[in-house]
Amino acid sequence: MVRPSLLVRASLLAIWCVLMLARVAGAQGNYEIQVYGADTVAPKSLMVELHSNYTPTGQTKVIDGVYPTNHQEHETLELTQGINDWAEVGFYVFTSEQNGHGVQWVGDHIRPRVRAPDQWHLPVGLSLSTEIGYQRAVYSPDTWTWEIRPIVDKTMGRWYMAFNPALERTLHGPDVNQGLGFSPGAKVGYDFTPKINCGFEYYADYGRLGGFDSLHEQQQQIFAVTDLNVSPKWEINFGVGLGPTAATDHLIVKGILGRRFDWGKKSVVD
Repeated sequence: MVRPSLLVRASLLAIWCVLMLARVAGAQGNYEIQVYGADTVAPKSLMVELHSNYTPTGQTKVIDGVYPTNHQEHETLELTQGINDWAEVGFYVFTSEQNGHGVQWVGDHIRPRVRAPDQWHLPVGLSLSTEIGYQRAVYSPDTWTWEIRPIVDKTMGRWYMAFNPALERTLHGPDVNQGLGFSPGAKVGYDFTPKINCGFEYYADYGRLGGFDSLHEQQQQIFAVTDLNVSPKWEINFGVGLGPTAATDHLIVKGILGRRFDWGKKSVVD
C-alpha cells in the first residue's frame, strides 16, 4: 500500500517547483467562486457545472485597459472528467456580459487534480490541483497565469470545513516579476437538515509571499452561502458576498448549478 508520506513529499515537491518559478498572478476576476472539497469526480463520470456571478457594486473605471467590474455578469462553464479513483481533469470556459460590451469570451483554463486514495485512511480529505490558462487583457492584465491549490477538508457530524491555501503566479503580464502570490479560500458549513447546508465562504488575495499588500490593497470577500444536497447527481450552491476592502468588489451574487453524468456503470438514482 502507498504510504501517506508519499503524498506529502509530492505536495512539497510541487510547491517547491512553483517557488522556483515564483511570480505572482494578478486577480483573475470573479468567474468561478468556489472553495474546493478534496473529493474528485469518479471515473466514467462527467460533472457539468454552470457558475453564474453578478457584481451589483464593483469597480466603475477602466484601469490599465481592463473593463470595470460594476454590473458585469459572468457565466462560466466547467467540465470535469473523472480519470480514475484518485484523479480528474477540469476545463473552464469564461464569459462576461455587460452593457456596452455585450456577451464576450474571456478565456479558458485547464485544471488536473489528484487526491489521497481512500485506502490511505487519512484523518482529513487531501488533494492537490494545478490550473493554467489564458484570459483576455481587457479582463485581466496578466493574460497567462498558473495556480497550484492544496485542498484539505473534513466532515465532523453536521459540520463541514475546507481550506484551499492557493499559490499563484503570472506567466505573462505586468505582474510577472512580482513574486509568488498567496490567495487562500476557506469554507465552514452546517447541515441544518439532510438537504440544506448553510455557512460562510472566505476568499482573499493577500499579495506576494514575504511582502503582503496593505489591508487597503488586499482583496478579501466573505460570502453567506447555502448548499442544497437534493441528490448525489446534483450540485446547487448560491450566496451573497461582501468585499470589505477598497480593492475588492463590494457586492457579488453567485450561484453554481452542477449535474453529474455517468456511463458504463449503474447510474446514481436522482
